[in-house]
This record gives sequence, C-alpha cells and structure tokens, in this order.
Amino acid sequence: MQHANSKNQWALITGALGGIGQALVHEFVNSGYSVIATDVKHSDHKADGVNFLALDLDKFVLDEAYAMEFYQKVNLITEGSGISCLINNAAIQILADSRAITREQWNLSFNVNLSAPFFLSQLFIKDLERNFGSIVNISSIHATQTKKQFVAYATTKAALSAMTRNMVLDIGDKVRINAIEPAAIATAMLKAGFAGKEQQYKKLEAFHPLGRVGTPQEIAKLALFLSSDEAGFVQGACISASGGIQGCLSDPS
Repeated sequence: MQHANSKNQWALITGALGGIGQALVHEFVNSGYSVIATDVKHSDHKADGVNFLALDLDKFVLDEAYAMEFYQKVNLITEGSGISCLINNAAIQILADSRAITREQWNLSFNVNLSAPFFLSQLFIKDLERNFGSIVNISSIHATQTKKQFVAYATTKAALSAMTRNMVLDIGDKVRINAIEPAAIATAMLKAGFAGKEQQYKKLEAFHPLGRVGTPQEIAKLALFLSSDEAGFVQGACISASGGIQGCLSDPS
C-alpha cells in the first residue's frame, strides 16, 4: 500500500542487509519510497526502487572527508532533492563484561551505535528540514532493561534513546525524531544463535507475554508508520516493541 506522503520521496536506511534492515527496505519500497540502502558489507543485489551504497559507519564517524563523499553520493542519487526519511538501523553488538571489554570494542560500539546516527542526522539535517522529514532510530529494549555482558551495547542504546528525546528540542519544529526499542526479533542472526537449542528458543518465546518473539516486518511497519503523516503528532517518542517482556523482571532460566 502506498502512503500518501511517500511519492517521490527518498528514505536512507542503514544496516540494510540485516534481518530488520531487509524488512525496512521492503516495506519502504512497497509503500512508494525510493530507498538508498546502506551496509558495511557490499551488495550487488538489484531491485526496483533501491540504490545500494556501501557505508562503513566507524569510518564515517572518524573521517569527515569520507562522510562528505557519502553525502555527495546521496545528493547525486536524489538529484539534489535530498532525503525525507533517515532510518538509523545499523548496530553492532559486542558481548563482553565490564572487566574484559577493550577500548577498541567500546569505541567501535559507540561509533556505530551512537555517533553514526547522530552525525548522519546532522549531515542530512538541512535536507530533512527542507522536506519536513523524519528520523527513526532503531534503539533496543536494552536501553532500559538489560543483562550481563551487554555493557557497551546497552549503554549505547540508552544514549540513542536519550539522543532521540533531546534532538527534538533543537530541530523538532521541522523534523520528527522517534525511536523504536525492540526486544527479541526473529532474525536469521537470532535463530542462528539458538541453533540446536530449540527448547531454549521455546522458553524465550514463552517468556514474552505474547507467547512469541517479534518479526522484522513488525519493526519495519512501525518505522514506516512513524515516518508517515499519520504519525504527525508523534515526536520524541521511544516506543517499546517488546511483546510485553519489558514488564518482566528476569530472563528465563
């Protein structure tokens, strides 16, 4: 179904080759957006309505010339019209406890999960303001509820949600900025982590009050809604997409 405000508009989606990223690209293209899909991995995949650009977010944060080159590529693709939607989806999850995590791991987590969404937003802010656009940050349930070995990931996601709430105070008159905080989502990565552990996966599903984990499509559809005129008064929100697990106190044993 095409959204009324999606015709002739461009959406930039990071982490486009992951499970949620692929669903985001699919939903935005099907709704009528032209999509610029980015990922650190290269892809030769061709699809109507999709332009793929390789993007190393760690390098993007550290190298201003690389960032400006990326902006120029996007500007060329959009023929100067700029993007109307920025979906900051890409993330890295490094599991290590507070005793063992290295400076390199910590800095990489912050560059990819927090600094890149901020500097991408800053880089495209004039385009987004001109187009009265929107930013959707894919945060995580770990922004508020977390567990052992997630110190870097949880810290960056908490900061990403805080950034979402704060940026609207600066630019919220022309750009809407919201975040989604998903819990367990049935991506290929999640399923691979439970390979040979079917009973544990069933326990994880049962632990959610809905009795299942979420799907990438559900997150993508929520992001699409937040980018649409139908969500015109939703501003600075961090929306839980947890299947109710956010109200639980502990993981399954």
